[in-house]
Amino acid sequence: MASVVPAGQQVLFRVRRDWAPVMTRFRGRQELPELSQRAAVLAEEFDRQRRERRRPGAGREAQRALVLLLRFLGADAPVWEHDVYDLTRAGSGLYARAVCEFLDAHGLLVEAPGLHRDRDEVWVERTVSGMPAQLSHEVGTWVSVLRGEGRRQHLPRGFRCIRRYLARLQPVLVGWSDRGVVSLREVTDADVAQAAKSLTGASGGQLDCSLRSLFRALKQERVIFHDPALTLGVRRSTSLPRSVPSDVLPFVFEEAKSAFGRLVIALVAVHALNGEEIRTLLLSDLDLSRGRLTVRHGMTRRTIHLEPFTHQLAAEWLTVRNRRWPASTNSHLLVTGHCALAAAGPPPDVTTIRGVFPKGMSLDALRQDRILDEARATADPLHLMRLFGIGDSAAMRYVTAAHPERTSKLPR
Repeated sequence: MASVVPAGQQVLFRVRRDWAPVMTRFRGRQELPELSQRAAVLAEEFDRQRRERRRPGAGREAQRALVLLLRFLGADAPVWEHDVYDLTRAGSGLYARAVCEFLDAHGLLVEAPGLHRDRDEVWVERTVSGMPAQLSHEVGTWVSVLRGEGRRQHLPRGFRCIRRYLARLQPVLVGWSDRGVVSLREVTDADVAQAAKSLTGASGGQLDCSLRSLFRALKQERVIFHDPALTLGVRRSTSLPRSVPSDVLPFVFEEAKSAFGRLVIALVAVHALNGEEIRTLLLSDLDLSRGRLTVRHGMTRRTIHLEPFTHQLAAEWLTVRNRRWPASTNSHLLVTGHCALAAAGPPPDVTTIRGVFPKGMSLDALRQDRILDEARATADPLHLMRLFGIGDSAAMRYVTAAHPERTSKLPR
């Protein structure tokens, strides 16, 4: 373990420290090690902020991590960000984010750019690198094309979109590799058709889209000579929306234990918002005085009017949010303990949004039930499109499901 770094000490090269001996030495001890005067002042300030702001993840264990860092690295030279995360990984229950934000605010943190990479980007790179060499090279070329780095210029796709594509393709690519396929040049039209038959419904349509994207990009980059996905057609959804059983709906709100969960459920059950629309709502989008909420969907905006029930739940959530995280600068309406005080101000994860629904109920099923209920009342697809921001084909599917006797004789 290195000694305390003095002020002004220049860094020749950085080596990752092993914090395991430190944690072995202090594990189970209640008392914290002694600190220098400057380090003690910083530790006291961190503890005061923790109590005043109720910082998420900044409990006694976060303070313990800060004290150990200051004890062994000192408070005169900046701390490498990798040291913070390596220490927290070596000891269970320690938190790094709050410590990094505190040190950065005092000019005592040297950032490690590799720790701030998009997690979807990291997943894509890890997945691609885990493939056999030739397949990894070809799939990596496809990723580069989607990122706008191909022979033809176009708007780059985000890594979240690429991850969804690759997640659908991964089982197919693994299956081809297990059969002895070394390069995607060996894939035939029959192979692609067989892979497309493995999934049905919306999942099958997503797989078809991913296959077409993969081979079209490789053909464009002249990696392959023939596009085997060229004959894949566009699947049309033939399944009709289904209602949620009436005896299940009353228990959905009863199972929600938090103001966060109740507001999310109301936005889905009453206004049929999807997960992405909910997580990207901003504080500025909510106007309680006028009872309005602006919903963002890509580049489009639409305004919904809050009925008294959702209006009350939104007011309750704002009260809870301001009480729990009064120092939060996150611009998003819905926040959690992991993102309320994060410097980057990220939105809550979509899995957190979906996780508020009780077992046996999903966000998509409840949203579908709300739109279907409106379709039964109006039978007007234009009304559904304006009210819920859905497309014309989706609106017609709901009208068909709600009024089969009116649409059974329409031309297909």
